[in-house]
Amino acid sequence: MEFKGIVQQWIEKADKDLALANHTAKTMWPTPHEIVCFHCQQFVEKYLKGFLVSKGQEPPYTHDLVKLTSLCETEKPEFGQIKQKCVVLTEYGVQPRYPGGMEIIEEDMMRALRIAEDIKAFIQEKAPELFSTDEN
Repeated sequence: MEFKGIVQQWIEKADKDLALANHTAKTMWPTPHEIVCFHCQQFVEKYLKGFLVSKGQEPPYTHDLVKLTSLCETEKPEFGQIKQKCVVLTEYGVQPRYPGGMEIIEEDMMRALRIAEDIKAFIQEKAPELFSTDEN
């Protein structure tokens, strides 16, 4: 598969995570807050990894969004602007999936959804090449 196709796969998989998070938040009762937060984290992780791949970097195997953001900053310093938001979402990458994990309430879930949407808008603005379907 060509390079652009791999980047596009990262973006498509990310968009599915965010769509699932939004759908779950709106339709499941009781709402599994931890699952929604996990998919928000996964969404951002995949967008950041897609950006790194688009710059020729092999993304590391990590769920640490702050680490990924720091790597993205080496390509585009503006990525530092989303670091604090990534701090919030990083904690949802592993802990909520296991028994005895963190307690997540509705307000946490709503914040995670807002942050994911904010980061989506940021990356679409700062790295529009990720969303181009041109083969050139």
